[in-house]
This record gives sequence, structure tokens and C-alpha cells, in this order.
Amino acid sequence: MPGKKKPLVVITRKLPDPVETRMRELFDARLNVEDRPMTQPELVAAVKEADVLVPTVTDQIDAALIAQAGDNLKLIANFGNGVDKIDVAAAAKKGITVTNTPNVLTEDTADMTMALMLAVPRRLAEGANVLTGDKKWAGWSPTWMLGRRIWGKRLGIVGMGRIGTAVARRAKAFGLSIHYHNRHRVLPAVEDGLEATYWESLDQMLARMDIISVNCPSTPATFHLLSARRLALLQPTAYIVNTARGDIIDEEALVKLIQDGKIAGAGLDVYEHEPALNGKLLKLAARNKVVLLPHMGSATLEGRIDMGEKVIINIRAFVDGHRPPDRVLPLRT
Repeated sequence: MPGKKKPLVVITRKLPDPVETRMRELFDARLNVEDRPMTQPELVAAVKEADVLVPTVTDQIDAALIAQAGDNLKLIANFGNGVDKIDVAAAAKKGITVTNTPNVLTEDTADMTMALMLAVPRRLAEGANVLTGDKKWAGWSPTWMLGRRIWGKRLGIVGMGRIGTAVARRAKAFGLSIHYHNRHRVLPAVEDGLEATYWESLDQMLARMDIISVNCPSTPATFHLLSARRLALLQPTAYIVNTARGDIIDEEALVKLIQDGKIAGAGLDVYEHEPALNGKLLKLAARNKVVLLPHMGSATLEGRIDMGEKVIINIRAFVDGHRPPDRVLPLRT
């Protein structure tokens, strides 16, 4: 309707320019031009006055914050797929709808998972540092910088959703044998296409794999899913890659096992207490036992713009009185 007041949309972090431009065209958008995380008082102020809050996956939108929301806040349109830091149930009780941005980062995250899967056994970071370090490279040698082949190895995927399946497709092309553990077995056609083996027992799968890829969501049920006991089941020649969420792995236990030589190494893009980083992991990285990335698995311009477009679609649908296509229900979390 012409002349209708635009909703006040508060965005907690800087988004790609095309997304912010579109936000300003459609809504009364309050941007975070400094791109720094909002403080708790700033988040409280935002939920008190906003019609729509657009947080990111690093913002803690818990029950205490939601309780302070103004009556006009009716939508939390998350810029990200994971909603583990949003108390969806508390939002629902207060009459606030929550949406997310699924299915747009699958391929980007799977690409980074595959990159880490190659980087750790093949010592890519260590090799790159040779050319930029203080010592001059002496040249090729038959026994120097030997890594481990991934072709023919057994890959165990923990969480065979969209990202896990995308990882499996890439890994199969690299000649790995695909194995997986999931809450539910995937369709026979998917299994057949990937020549994948389903393991009902996570413990049994972990004990037999050469590489483990963590691709399940962070939920109360998956917190420390890879516990100290389960990590101890891995072979000493095994590698673990995590591009999902840091708290799925008992990080302290992982560090100790790598330090003791009971796991060959790890490639990590996420951390249990990020942005705080375990100092022991940094020491392992200095010893070339792990490859560490700063949560950049989905960091492509195309992916971020796609996420922004999903946020905008969800907001527009809600403002127009329709059910947002990416609504998150409490039971689903």
C-alpha cells in the first residue's frame, strides 16, 4: 500500500554492499557501518525498538535478551543457517517468528571441507610456509615433505545432510571410499550414487576410518558428540576435519590426542569457544600438526549475497502477511 510505513530493520553486522543497498531501498534499515559485534546493551536497545532484527551466527539471542524485546519486534531474520545461538522456543512464546538462510552455503562449505581434507595430509600449509620463511628452499628431494595420500582412503562423514552429501560427492571424485553416520539413513538412490556405506554405530565407524569429516549441526544432542571417549577410538594415522561447529568436538581432548601422537592431525575452521582460540591449538599449528582457518568455510561473496537475498525474502514475506519460506520452528531446533 502506498505510503505504508517501512519496518525498522536493525542489522547487527555489516553485510555485502548489494544486500545493504537493497535493505535500504525496501526497509527503514539501520546498518552497522563499523562492522563490530554489538555489545549486550546495544543488542538490548535493538530488540526494544526494532520491528525486525537481523542477527548473525555470532550474536547471542538468548531468552534473557528476547524477554526484553519491545512489542513491535515480531521477526528475527537470522543472517545464517545455524540458529544454535537463538532461543527459538523463547521467541515463539513471545510471538516472535525466527527465520534462517538454509541451502545457500552448501557448496561453499563443502569446498572448504575438501580443501582442509587435502591440506592436512598433504602438508599444504607447511609447504607454502617453506617458500615464505627465513630459510632458502634447497629444492626438490625424493624424501622431503612427504605427506599421506588421500586417494583410496576411507572417509567417515558425521552428519549426512546437504553439506555432508556435497562433501561425499567431492570426496568420491577424489577416490575416497565413502562412509557415513546419520540420525537417519539416506535414500537408497543417494547411497548407490555415492557408493556410500551407512554405519548405525558412530563408535564403530570412527574406529575404522582414515579421515573424519564433521558436518552435523550444533544442537544439545550433538554437543561434544565427538567426546574424549569417541576421539580415542580413532586410529593414530587418522585425520579429523571440522567445518560445522566447534562444540561438536571436545577440543581439549582432541588437542591432547594430537599432542600424544594418537591422532595424526586435524583441519579446523571452527572452534569450541570462538573467537577465543585454544593456545594449545596454536602451538600444534606451529608444529604443523593442524591447519587452522578463521571460520571462513562459507566465506564467498556469492554465498553472502545469496544469504542476504534470503533474509530480504523472509522479511518481505512476513511484512506482507505471508508465512516466511525459511521459518524455523522450535521443534526443529
